[in-house]
Amino acid sequence: MVSSEYERRIAGRFATFDQDGNGYIDREDFGGAAKALLAEFGTAARSDKGQALYAGAEAFWQGMAGIADRDGDQRITRDEFVNGAVKRLRDNPDRFAEIARPFLHAALVVADPDGDGRATIEDTVRVLITLGVPAELARASAAALDTDADGKVGEAEIVPAFARYFTVPE
Repeated sequence: MVSSEYERRIAGRFATFDQDGNGYIDREDFGGAAKALLAEFGTAARSDKGQALYAGAEAFWQGMAGIADRDGDQRITRDEFVNGAVKRLRDNPDRFAEIARPFLHAALVVADPDGDGRATIEDTVRVLITLGVPAELARASAAALDTDADGKVGEAEIVPAFARYFTVPE
């Protein structure tokens, strides 16, 4: 049984996906997140990086819709998010990680200043803020993601942390 405290915390995370604040998650929210990241990092939508980010956003949307959109209306309500996706993914965070991986990988590539596949802590903060994370939380989160203390965040660090954030109540 899932506690109401768990549901409350996870419901609060719904807003991270509801980029336009209209009360549901849809394809446009994922496309909007990609567009905002490209603008933040001055990357053209038609570039290889831009196209990969949009493809990652679409894959992420498709994965979420396949798990959570119970009524098939191409929108995920808060209730569908809490009672659908998160409850199913809570027991299998790796599944959520795999759904998110293409988008997260492409976001890291966009934010990666030197092409080594990892973003600096500051660029990771920029990504998080662009996606709607409050600045103070974004700074703390980016620092915590740097598990090897090298000043950069890579896919191996961000994907499991992202999955935990959306599937674990702590």
